[in-house]
Amino acid sequence: MTTRGESRLFPRTVGATRLAPKLISDKWLFTLSVGLVIFGVVMVYSASAVLAEERFDSQYYFLVRQAMWAVLGLTGLIGAMHIDYHVYQRPRVVFLILGVCLVLLIAVFFFPPVNHVHRWIRVRSFSFQPSELARLALIIFLAAYLDRRIPAGIKQFWMTLFPCALVAGLVIGLILLQPDFGTALMLGLILATMLFIVRVPLKQQATLLIPLPLVMYLALIRVDWRLDRLRAFLDPWQDPQGRGFQAIQSLVALGSGGLTGVGFAQGKQKLFFLPEPHTDFIFSQIGEELGLLGTGALVLAFGLIFWRGVRIALRAPDSFGMLLATGIIASITLQALFNMSVAVGLLPIKGMPLPLISAGGSSLFMTLTMIGILLNIAEQGKEDAD
Repeated sequence: MTTRGESRLFPRTVGATRLAPKLISDKWLFTLSVGLVIFGVVMVYSASAVLAEERFDSQYYFLVRQAMWAVLGLTGLIGAMHIDYHVYQRPRVVFLILGVCLVLLIAVFFFPPVNHVHRWIRVRSFSFQPSELARLALIIFLAAYLDRRIPAGIKQFWMTLFPCALVAGLVIGLILLQPDFGTALMLGLILATMLFIVRVPLKQQATLLIPLPLVMYLALIRVDWRLDRLRAFLDPWQDPQGRGFQAIQSLVALGSGGLTGVGFAQGKQKLFFLPEPHTDFIFSQIGEELGLLGTGALVLAFGLIFWRGVRIALRAPDSFGMLLATGIIASITLQALFNMSVAVGLLPIKGMPLPLISAGGSSLFMTLTMIGILLNIAEQGKEDAD
């Protein structure tokens, strides 16, 4: 019989105790995260200065906002790093976070749309995107619920897969209504990853694919602008000044950078050629100014974050920590992979920020908070930091 907090998949090391976190639990992950945030602030300024001057009469508009969110995000990281991650295992905490998330996902429909979509809660100059909170809320729910199901039997469809799919489906459905197909797809992949990790039978997982053709038809084929993006992905040169414009300009930016780039702040694509160079296409802007060496270093940095995240999951002191770490690292790396794949033309155009880099306060704050949770898991799962 296991005690509360004890591993159900991986037995706790003899003599291990739950100690208060130290200052830094994983130097690699902490350093990489802070370094990418600082790099992101610098690149947001480079990519947005001209745009900010045009829209807000100040080239520092996006820089100041990103710097403020970076400070808040790092505060969230440090705070989460010093909170015992087992707190998120308590049922009332799980349902409180999930409940707040669902309320906010519904509340967005009562705020004015931005570019014909309901994704932000705006109060004066403050805005927040509830779908970013949905990532963490769903991960915490799945980790806590699957952890409780492990002793009773993970293979029972109605007691394991069905409740997880029901809650995930509710969250994903609300996000699809905003509409935000990319984030909904991301949450579906996180669900599949966590179910796979706990070895839910593949035959059961396959049942999740049953509604997929209908969802794809309603979300892609029946929506004209999404269908246009799909056509542009297949052949952007068919309409280079219309639906293929974004994809082509992104590739032009990357190609112009060559090996070493044209130089910091010297990029030309941000001069109203490349749409949203400081958010969705910041990877392309980095490629133009810092070249293949810059984008390669960025890919390597995310690869290292993935490695540290997997290492933390494998060294977690209990199954809840392992599941929580798995969901968090899957969320961060999948989003990074998605953003970079769009920039290089491997996926259709979809607005999704590059974690820790793109301008966007909600994404930056929630990503850093999740990394703080990872650092707390790392602290309790190993004896020394390296």
